[in-house]
This record gives sequence, structure tokens and C-alpha cells, in this order.
Amino acid sequence: MVNSLTSGCHAWVDGVNNQYGYKPSLGAGAAFCVLFGLSMIGHIVEAVRRKRWWLLVFAIGALAPTFFTAGIYVILGRLIYVFGQDTSPLSPKLYLYIFCTIDTISLVVQAVGGGSASVALNNDGDTAIGTHTMVAGIVFQLASVLVFTWLFFLVVFRAFKLKVPALKERKVQLLLGATIWAIVMIVIRSIYRTIELLQGWRGYLIEHEGYFIALDGTMMASCVIVFNIFNPAELIPRMDSAPLVEGEQARPKKPIFRLRRNAEKERDSEEV
Repeated sequence: MVNSLTSGCHAWVDGVNNQYGYKPSLGAGAAFCVLFGLSMIGHIVEAVRRKRWWLLVFAIGALAPTFFTAGIYVILGRLIYVFGQDTSPLSPKLYLYIFCTIDTISLVVQAVGGGSASVALNNDGDTAIGTHTMVAGIVFQLASVLVFTWLFFLVVFRAFKLKVPALKERKVQLLLGATIWAIVMIVIRSIYRTIELLQGWRGYLIEHEGYFIALDGTMMASCVIVFNIFNPAELIPRMDSAPLVEGEQARPKKPIFRLRRNAEKERDSEEV
């Protein structure tokens, strides 16, 4: 009887330890359900109202954090069209394709490892193989997040260095601030999740809910909500460049803002 209560999903029983190692907070769970639910509804409404279907990735991200980053990949691609290709080492579309593929692989590896470890735990077996597989997926995802973060700030740094006119736009500044906030929250969560699993299923972090609430739930809630407040569809300048998402009208390839470097090249060629 006791063994059945220490595994699987069941109501809380006083005096009997469970898989979590603590009694989950009903208040925290309810609060996050409301926050993520309202945020998801808000993103869906905005996507439908504006007919910007790529915004739905934020709604999906409210349910599955792994897919939330797809929205940030799209934002970076759009900003590169605005800033100019000279600011990025990769083409705008490649960010979405490359990092979404990595996220998918990471999610599959984590799911396989987590499922294996869960089965082993419920059957009093060895969870090492499943845990190591899941940790590998988490570490792979963390590495991907860090690489993307470096590329994002590289683009922003180059834009500032080239004194791109778009950076003076209030909307662009707000979008950059919201996106940087979201990226920092994702990095913090990814580091926490990696350390948590490295400690094992009976580690200190995984058995103390406060860390989960502060470094996982709160981080992701702030990510999805920040884009409810600062809507990317409203803040990204209208561009006359090719779309990243199918279903939107085609646009010429040149960015709306011309880089100083390109302008100087054209001026020099005219003088010659």
C-alpha cells in the first residue's frame, strides 16, 4: 500500500512521501493556471485579430515552454530584415529553421529519457539511463539557448555599431527590451532545469518547490506575459521585405532601413 502511494499520481496523504518530495502548493498551481491561461487567450485573440498567425507560437508556448522560443526566433528574423543583413552572420530564416529543429530534437530526447526514468522509478528500477538521457537533452537545449543568445546580442551589437536608424524608433526599443527580458528569463530557467536534473530525482532543487516556482514557473510566466504587454505584431516596423511565415504577402528583399555602411558604399561608387 505504501509503495503504491509513493509512486504515480494520487491525492496527497499526510505522512507519506511522494515523488515530488513535498506537497505541491494549490495556490501556486492555480495562479499559474490562470496566468498562462489568460496569456494564451490573449495571444490567440491578437493572432486572429491581426491575422498574424505566427503569433500563435506564443499561445502554444503558454502550454509548452519549449515551443515558446520559436516566437523569439521569428522576432529576431524580422529585426534582421529591419536592421539589414549586415548585422547578422545568418540569414533571417535560418534562425527559425535551425533552432526549431534543435528544440524539437531536444524535446524528443527529454521525453524519451523522462519516460524511461519514470517507468523505472515506478517499478523500483534503475533510473540512471533515463535520467542521463533526459539530462543530455536538457544540456543540449541549454547549449542551443546560449548560442542563440550570443547570436541575438551579436545582431543587436552590430546594429548599434552601425547606428541603424531603426534603433531610434520607440517601438523597436520596446520590442528589443521585451525580447531581451524573455531571453534572460529563458536562460535562467534553462540553467536551473539543467542543475536540477544533474542533482537527480531526489536532489535538493527538485524536492523544494520554492525553486521550481521562482526559477521555472515565474520565469516562463513572465516570458509569455511580456509579449501580451508588448505585442510584437504592433511593435515590429512594417517592412517591405520577404515574409518569414507562409500566408503573408510577399515583400521585396531590401530592408526598410538602409544601413549607413551601404549608403556610404553607394556614395563612394557614385563619386568614382
